Amino acid sequence: MAENRIETSEKDIKQYIVARIGNEKYGVDIGYIDNIVRMQKITRVPKSQAYFKGIINLRGEIVPVMSIRTKMGLEDDVFTNATRIIILKIEEKGSLGIIVDEVCEVVTLTSEQIDPVGNDAKNTKDTFINGIGKNGDSLISLFEINAIIEEKEQ
Repeated sequence: MAENRIETSEKDIKQYIVARIGNEKYGVDIGYIDNIVRMQKITRVPKSQAYFKGIINLRGEIVPVMSIRTKMGLEDDVFTNATRIIILKIEEKGSLGIIVDEVCEVVTLTSEQIDPVGNDAKNTKDTFINGIGKNGDSLISLFEINAIIEEKEQ
């Protein structure tokens, strides 16, 4: 019987890369992450959305880069030595880079450690969070990747 419990609990475990944006910690499902690279020169693209910072050349592949801060309505990015670009691989849309202030750690969370976002918050059109992860004493807002990459008219 103990074997069955182990099998089901392994299915409920997810790993997240924890990134800092401002003073808050956010988790990105590790299944979406292709790569994490240091900040580099971003080539601007004229007449693009404010949150779209431009494109980078990553080993011969052109990758669009967006500012999560700007998309969420926070203050502008401040680039430091800790700033990273997380390269996401989205099946239908290809690669996309998101700028974060710092990549902190990898955490493993079970379904019991994740609280869903309340219904009131989900009804707002700009919700980028699909849950709150509890890792020890710290809370981690878990990104809803599809909401982040969606092109919405501002």
